[in-house]
Amino acid sequence: MAPPDRVTPDRVTAERRRRRPTKSGVVLSAEMILDKARELLDEHGAEALTIRRLGTALGADPSAVYRYYRGAEDLLLALGDRLIGEALDAFRPDNHEDWAEALREFGRCAYRAALRHPRVAALSTYRVTRRPNEQRAVETGIGLLRRAGFDDATAVRHYHAFIDTVLGHAALDAAVLRLPENQRAGDAQAWSEAYAELPADDFPHLHAVRTHLPTMATPAVEHTMDLLLTALRAQAPA
Repeated sequence: MAPPDRVTPDRVTAERRRRRPTKSGVVLSAEMILDKARELLDEHGAEALTIRRLGTALGADPSAVYRYYRGAEDLLLALGDRLIGEALDAFRPDNHEDWAEALREFGRCAYRAALRHPRVAALSTYRVTRRPNEQRAVETGIGLLRRAGFDDATAVRHYHAFIDTVLGHAALDAAVLRLPENQRAGDAQAWSEAYAELPADDFPHLHAVRTHLPTMATPAVEHTMDLLLTALRAQAPA
């Protein structure tokens, strides 16, 4: 049992979480608050995630939110942990006898969950939530690498490299998805037009690969996982 003065990392105390109706008659819950916080982030971006705006969107006094979360920082970490939970819910390790293919699917689930809510992902993928879903995810990923025969220290290092690479791609691609449509289209078009038209005398390599350059406008996460997993297979003691 935690000492009386220790605050749990994910929620405020049970006494402060007493369920009371808001002024609009709705009874708040931790999940309802997270739903509305994610909706605000998805629609309006990070600047919308304030306790005052959240209270207004919920039809509640902002102080009611503090009965569940300590503030915007606490909410953000909870949203990040929920995103990890969605990735874990989609992951089916029993579908893969091979540890590397299971790890690939684990990475895909994390990436896809992040891209479903790119604004949340861009703010949370680089944070440590200290919450149950993140703990389960780290346990799962390191477990797959220990299953491959890596010693404990190496399993941790390899998991760190793998998941940070996947989440880095997720954060990058989430940022692209947040761009206005015309900017995304213009950036993609640059690879097939502006770069393809560079003179061969000045840019011999770009000229040689010009028909392949549009690939630069597509996500690279799958190819990156291929490279990493090939290297991990080559090192795996098992």
